[in-house]
Amino acid sequence: MGEVSQRRIIIGDVHGHYDGLMALLEAIAPNTDDQVYFLGDLIDRGSASAQVVDFVCNSPYSCLLGNHEQLMLEAFPNGRIYTPALQAWLYSGGKSTVASYGDAGILIEHLDWFRTLPLYLDLGDVWLVHAGIDPHKPLHTQTAQEFCWIRDDFHSIAQPYFPDKLIITGHTITFTLPNVTPGEIAQGCGWLDIDTGAYHPKSGWLTGLDLYNRRVYQVNVYRDNLLRVLPFDEVVKQVEPQQVCSYRQALRTP
Repeated sequence: MGEVSQRRIIIGDVHGHYDGLMALLEAIAPNTDDQVYFLGDLIDRGSASAQVVDFVCNSPYSCLLGNHEQLMLEAFPNGRIYTPALQAWLYSGGKSTVASYGDAGILIEHLDWFRTLPLYLDLGDVWLVHAGIDPHKPLHTQTAQEFCWIRDDFHSIAQPYFPDKLIITGHTITFTLPNVTPGEIAQGCGWLDIDTGAYHPKSGWLTGLDLYNRRVYQVNVYRDNLLRVLPFDEVVKQVEPQQVCSYRQALRTP
């Protein structure tokens, strides 16, 4: 099968790693015909969240709302600090984001932009969402709580939620799923997870997926933005749904 010239590029959780993102986009080299989508969680944990957001919101690319953007919005309702939500956000990685903003005006502009971000995008054969979808609920009843936060109930589904759409997510670091190693993409029943843990010292891989050409671009933010470009089949790992809950419970057990 020949190369698809008009590409659909999907980028996983950046988490404030601006230099890594720039290295990734330089390697992908999207042109004006390509469609580029960010799955959310542009911010937190990395040192350059403000730069990442400023770049994406001024780009022609699309972006979803992630749970970390949602946490930041809750910390600044109507542009004012709400202390209980602020503490929760800071605990979840927001301290580095606060440190990256030297201009309160830009912070307010970015919050306004976050409020415009969709919770999901239906691209026909592909359905993009930050975290996933509750398999037990109709689509129209679901909210940001499911779309931005769900994990195990979604990854353990035994049948695809959509019969004709692949769900692509970030949010859950792939190596926290059974039999997946750092840097690998996880695949389950009707879903694909491309959050390879850019911020996590066990991984450091930031992933961009060229969906139709089945090519994976990855930059490691802890190894001088080391680049690798791999065929999709070499980096994807199948996840057995019946193993998800017990495996992730074992990870949480001290």
